[in-house]
Amino acid sequence: MATNRKKTKSVNVLEGAVTEVPVELPSRHVFVKCPSCRRVTDADVLADNLDVCPRCGHPMRLGARRRLAMTVDAGSFEEMDAELRVRDFLRFPGYEEKLRSARLRTGENDAVLTGVASIGGCPTGVFVMDGEFMMGSMGAVVGEKLCRLFERALELRIPVVGFTVSGGARMQEGTTSLVQMAKVSAAVRRHSEAGLLYVVVLTDPTSGGVTASFAMEGDVTLAEPGVLVAFAGPRVVEQTTHKRLPAGFQHSEFLLEHGFVDRIVERRDLPSMLGRLLALHEGGAYRAPDGADVPEV
Repeated sequence: MATNRKKTKSVNVLEGAVTEVPVELPSRHVFVKCPSCRRVTDADVLADNLDVCPRCGHPMRLGARRRLAMTVDAGSFEEMDAELRVRDFLRFPGYEEKLRSARLRTGENDAVLTGVASIGGCPTGVFVMDGEFMMGSMGAVVGEKLCRLFERALELRIPVVGFTVSGGARMQEGTTSLVQMAKVSAAVRRHSEAGLLYVVVLTDPTSGGVTASFAMEGDVTLAEPGVLVAFAGPRVVEQTTHKRLPAGFQHSEFLLEHGFVDRIVERRDLPSMLGRLLALHEGGAYRAPDGADVPEV
């Protein structure tokens, strides 16, 4: 007759008690995945490399304040119209909540910083759009701040340098947001007719009404590598035309090949490139900081 015997787990006599080993972790240990090559990089290493992937060279998206600090001469920026805030005049559902969230997240009142600074010692008007504020969407405040900047630059007889990043016109403001395209374009035209320089730097992504207006109206158009520049996105174009798009369509390299961009510039070279362009406009010589490379124009 078979008997049920309880099986017992054998114990290795060589095994001893579990030893607790202390593990020291750094106080701050954040990793960021590159959207291009998918490599994971320590955030501190990435920051030291100007938020450019050390493996593939893909430039990450930046907030407006960090972009500004990388570009203008230290301590030279004088901000304009920081107090301007948009009102929900259409009472668009959820708009107030989105504005409140964006202001808390970024510390800004809207999606563009404007002011006067110097780059490479040359005084210039500067605007930097903020992709972290509702994807840099263009509404009444963005348009008003840009117009005031170009008008101030016209008074001071100085050029304007602008960094664009946007998802397009802000739908929560209806037709008012679309009017900003013509409004800013008119200010750019008055500035240009006075013989003053306007340099645009396209960053990722620049799309919609911003692309259809002041982003493409510069005397010189620069772009970072791999930037998406479009009025409508690639999927919308394919669905509308029922055609497959060429590889790299609407990216900065494709635009350079087809004459929409004058030059693609690495992020580390942008301050010196802008300084050289501004110095040429003033008719002077550009003096690069010690140890900095001087790009040819």
